[in-house]
Amino acid sequence: MMTLSRWKVIVVVLATIFGALFTLPNLLPPDVRAQLPGFLPKKALNLGLDLQGGSYLLYSVDTQALRNERLTNLTEDVRKTLTDAQIPFTDLGQVSGALSVRITDPGQVNKALNLLRNEIGAPLAGTTGGRDITVEGGDDQRLRIAFVPQALDADASRAVEQSIEIIRRRIDQLGTREPNIVRQGKDRIVIEAAGESDPEKLKSVVGQTAKLTFQMVDDSVSAQEAAAGRVPPGSELLASTDGYAQAYLVKKRAEVTGEMLVDAQARFDQQTGRPIVQFRFNSEGARRFGAISSQNIGRRFAIVLDRKVISAPVIQSAITGGSGQITGNFTEETANELAILLRAGALPAPLKVEEQRTVGAELGADAVRAGAISGIVGLIGVIIFMIGMYGWLFGGVSLAGLVVNGLMIIAFMSITQATLTLPGIAGLILTLAVAVDANVLIYERMRDELRAGRGILSSMDAGFSRAMGTIMDANITHLLSAAILFGFGAGPVKGFAWTLSIGVITTVFSAVLVTQVLLAWWYRLARPKVLPIDERA
Repeated sequence: MMTLSRWKVIVVVLATIFGALFTLPNLLPPDVRAQLPGFLPKKALNLGLDLQGGSYLLYSVDTQALRNERLTNLTEDVRKTLTDAQIPFTDLGQVSGALSVRITDPGQVNKALNLLRNEIGAPLAGTTGGRDITVEGGDDQRLRIAFVPQALDADASRAVEQSIEIIRRRIDQLGTREPNIVRQGKDRIVIEAAGESDPEKLKSVVGQTAKLTFQMVDDSVSAQEAAAGRVPPGSELLASTDGYAQAYLVKKRAEVTGEMLVDAQARFDQQTGRPIVQFRFNSEGARRFGAISSQNIGRRFAIVLDRKVISAPVIQSAITGGSGQITGNFTEETANELAILLRAGALPAPLKVEEQRTVGAELGADAVRAGAISGIVGLIGVIIFMIGMYGWLFGGVSLAGLVVNGLMIIAFMSITQATLTLPGIAGLILTLAVAVDANVLIYERMRDELRAGRGILSSMDAGFSRAMGTIMDANITHLLSAAILFGFGAGPVKGFAWTLSIGVITTVFSAVLVTQVLLAWWYRLARPKVLPIDERA
C-alpha cells in the first residue's frame, strides 16, 4: 500500500485543486465573485436561518376545510345529476359528515341509487373498480352519500404535498433564495426563509389560499333578500371588495377555476392608469370561458378570490380569446402579489399559522462568529495534540490531509448548494475530529508493528492495511447514523446530517489516500532508518 503509484498522486492532486477551486468563491465578496471568468465556479455556501437571519413560519393545513369543500362540491354534483335525470328529491344537505337526500317518488329510489353510484365520484386510487364515495339506501326513501375514509385521508395527504410545492413557487417568485420548506408530522409545514426579515410580507404571500373562481351572479333575488335568508338552492351570498356592492348572490358552481390559468401579470389600465391583473387561460379554460360568456351576454359574472367577490362585470360580448383582466381596488403592490399568487396556483386548503419567529441578521452574524471561533479553537486543539503525539512530520502530514478534507467538504456543499446551519458547523467540526481519529488508528498500528520487530516499510504498510477495517467500520456507522438523521429529521437536523455524510466520504479519502501519498513521498526521498513515531527511537 505504500507504493507511490502515479494514479494515487494524480487523484490527490486533482482532489486538492477541486477543493480549492470550489471553496474559493466562499472567500470572495459577492461583487468580486460575479466578475470571475465564466469557467471558474461562482457558487457559494448558503447560510441557514440561524446564521444569516430570516423568518421561520410553522403552518398547519386545514384539512377539515378541504373536506367541507369536497362535500359542498358533492352536494352540487348530486343536485345536478338528479335534476338532469328528472328524479324528484328534497332535503338535500349535509348530515354528520355525509350527504342525505330524500327521493320523493318511491318508484325512482333504485334508479337514483344506481345513477349516483355510477355517475358521482371518481375511481379510488389503489383499488380495482372501487370509487371514492359510497351511496346507501335507508328508511323513508332516503339516500346517504359519503366519501370513503381512504379517499379523505389521501386528499389530506395530497393537500399537504401540493401546499409545499405551491408555497415553494410563491417564495421563489419573491426572490427569496433557497427557502427550506419541509413537512412536519401529518399536516404541518415548516418554512425557513433565510434573508427574509419581514415575516408579514412572507405570510401575505404564503398564507393566502388564492382560490380563484368565475361564478355567475344569481339575479333571481336581490342581495338584500338573500341577506335576509331567502337564498335560492344552489346559490350563496358572498361578500364583495369591489367597492360597488357589499355582497353578491352567486351560483355555487364555478364555471371556470384558477387551475385553468396559464399566466397572470400585473399591468396598468391604458384608459384609467390604475393597476390591474391580466390573465390568460389554457385551451380548456378558454373554451369554457368563451361558451359561458356567449351564453350569458348582458348578465354579470363574479370573479371570486378566496370566497370574496373582487369584481362583478357585465358580459358585453363573447370573450373567446382566452384572456381577460381583473380590476378592483388594487395598488401596484397588491396587484403584483395577486399575480404572483395566481401564477403559483391556489392552495388546496387554507393554512393556519401555528408559530412565527424572526432571526435578526445581527444574531445570525453572532452565530457565524461563534461557530468560527469554535472551529478555530477545535483546530488548534487538534494541531497541538497531533504534533505533541506524533511529531512535526507525521502530525503535519495528518494536518495536511485535514486541510484537503475541509476543502473538499466545503466544495461539495457549495456545488450541491447545501445550506450551512449552526448544527452543520458542529457536524463539520465533528467530521474533522473523526478524520484525525483515523490517522491516530493508522499511526498507533505502525507503532504496534514496530514493537513487534517489523521493518520500517512493512510497519508503515501494515499501519494502513490493518487499520483500514476499523476505519471503514467506524465511518460506515457514522454514515448510517447520518442517513437516519437525514431521513427522519427536519431543518437544522438535516443540515447536520448532510454535512456529516459528506464528511464521512471525504474523511476516508483524506485520512487514508492523502496521508499515504505524502508519507510514501517522504519515505522515497528520506530513506529513514527509524520512524519519527517509533517510541524506541
